[in-house]
Amino acid sequence: MPFYGFYMDWTYLLILPGLLLGLWAQSRVSSAYHRYSRVPTRRGEPASQVAMSLLRRNGNNAVTLGHVSGEMTDHYDPSREVLNLSDGVYGSDSVAAVGIAAHEAGHAMQKQEGYAPLKLRTAVVPVVNFGSGLSTPLFIAGLIFAWQPLVYIGIGLFSLSVIFSLITLPVEFDASRRALRMLTEGGYVTGEEEQGVKRVLQAAALTYVAAAVTSLLSLLRLLVIARRRND
Repeated sequence: MPFYGFYMDWTYLLILPGLLLGLWAQSRVSSAYHRYSRVPTRRGEPASQVAMSLLRRNGNNAVTLGHVSGEMTDHYDPSREVLNLSDGVYGSDSVAAVGIAAHEAGHAMQKQEGYAPLKLRTAVVPVVNFGSGLSTPLFIAGLIFAWQPLVYIGIGLFSLSVIFSLITLPVEFDASRRALRMLTEGGYVTGEEEQGVKRVLQAAALTYVAAAVTSLLSLLRLLVIARRRND
């Protein structure tokens, strides 16, 4: 088989379910975010204030607040102890904004309490970044030069990103669980607001599930290609 077969062959069908799941998950999260970003909470507190209040109420005084541009670019930086909120979340009092901010606060609480999956994910980030950058070049080089050990080294390095995506699942699910608990216990959301937060966070969780499925299917595809070249 000519080398272009690596780029255009039936094995791409193996990752199609993951790609479709990813598109569906993205549409779900976009729909939920835009729906509930138009629904204000009864308390009317901006998400930035809610996030810091949740942290202080739970004994976390180390985290500071940051502001980042873009939409849904919110994230918690455990290395600098900064909770970064995006343009559409920082000053908004919507159900979606409060839920997202609380989710990031959940990550900050994970760091404070030494949540094992978060510690593991943080520890493997440098290794995953290194491995993911080399995996594809090594895999392709192994195919070009017909050297099977190099092919499997590339696959091994790619598997690090698969492991990372699987570790990410409990980290994200737990952060959402913490967010909902902190919001309800503190009286920040009630009734329909709580349901709205759940829908936003559940939709966001689907994107991580889709990423994990796609990574696993991509790994399967590489194994199939390697086995076929070995036959």
